[in-house]
Amino acid sequence: MLLPGLLVLLVNNYLPMFGIVIAFKDYNYTKGFWKSDWVGFENFKYLFNSKAAFQITRNTILYNLAFIVIAATIAVALAIIFNELLNRRLSKLYQSVMFLPYFLSWVVISYLVFALLSSDMGFINKLLVNSGMQPVEWYVDPRFWPLIIILVNTWKWTGYDSIIYLAAIVGFDKSLYEAAAVDGASRFQQITKLMVPMMMPVITILTLIKVGRVFFTDFGLFFNIPRNSGPLFDVTNVIETYVFRALRHTGDIGMASAAGFYQAIVGFIVVLTANYIVRKIDKDSSLF
Repeated sequence: MLLPGLLVLLVNNYLPMFGIVIAFKDYNYTKGFWKSDWVGFENFKYLFNSKAAFQITRNTILYNLAFIVIAATIAVALAIIFNELLNRRLSKLYQSVMFLPYFLSWVVISYLVFALLSSDMGFINKLLVNSGMQPVEWYVDPRFWPLIIILVNTWKWTGYDSIIYLAAIVGFDKSLYEAAAVDGASRFQQITKLMVPMMMPVITILTLIKVGRVFFTDFGLFFNIPRNSGPLFDVTNVIETYVFRALRHTGDIGMASAAGFYQAIVGFIVVLTANYIVRKIDKDSSLF
């Protein structure tokens, strides 16, 4: 019964690892990645010597840190709210509504955002004009985009995370709440002193998993949502979009592979470091 799953894991996760060698080669389509010429760390030099190296690394890390903190906070709060709703049908309805954005592609979401931010027909600009204010050229003004990116990402993923936290809450022993109530604890105290501490192992594990991807971003979020607008590159250009644009203009697969290898190694080190710190604080909450 495990064979199909193992085959999928082997084909999709382990066999592609042999492609790592492309990061150290001048890849030639006709020669393939085994016979292409070795170039050492030249592909990495091209990546790190570019003017955008600091910018894309900064954007990638800062956005991911914001995503981790904000998404976890809101998702935990939503999970608690869903659990506290007495009307279970209403609770399930709210869960479904919050979970819906998870199933939407970034292409669809980009059109929804465009409907709000379009210079001519956007809903927000219409509100501004009707209020006697000047419309904003959203897709050429980078000042607002860090907030827009964070809001859109939170809207898409928070519902998914909240369902995971809600599943953890539902599994807690109800007698613990009853015992706390007998001791005179209010419902707020039960949540803050009992429920949230019991959620910490789940919160920690999910956070560690996301920390491992702190050097990876969702390409669709940073490419489709800003609509590949050049004036916004300073605040929306991340490692994935930079590699995509470089690959499209130069066709250098070696550099793209070097960027992926760089992300994987740094992400692995970050996970080990974060897990080590968590293990020192609370061994039961660590991944390994």
